[in-house]
Amino acid sequence: EVQLVESGGGLVQAGGSLRLSCVVSGFTSDDFTSDDFTIAWFRQAPGKEREGVSCIKTNIGLTYYADSVKGRFTISSDTNKNTVYLTMNSLKPEDTAVYYCSSVCSLTDRGYWGKGTLVIVSS
Repeated sequence: EVQLVESGGGLVQAGGSLRLSCVVSGFTSDDFTSDDFTIAWFRQAPGKEREGVSCIKTNIGLTYYADSVKGRFTISSDTNKNTVYLTMNSLKPEDTAVYYCSSVCSLTDRGYWGKGTLVIVSS
């Protein structure tokens, strides 16, 4: 059974930092070594649609960032730990959302999703 489990959310003041983790399990070793294997972070703020934040092809290290987080957020992976991280710096109140990790980089693709972790940035 494929599972993605997020952790690391919490309450932080504006300008602060958090590191989210997404532990991935249930994929085969062939999946993890595929150049197309991706893990992404999305977020959904109250009353807003879910949006993509960042995506990484874990085997080749190719990354993508939404314009709103470029220069502040960094996505990385530790394939030995089957974990993808999202390091968030210079947090803003508008970063407040539930953050989800997913096995797809696009909302239009079918994939697996975690249950999310809540990030609240106070002003």
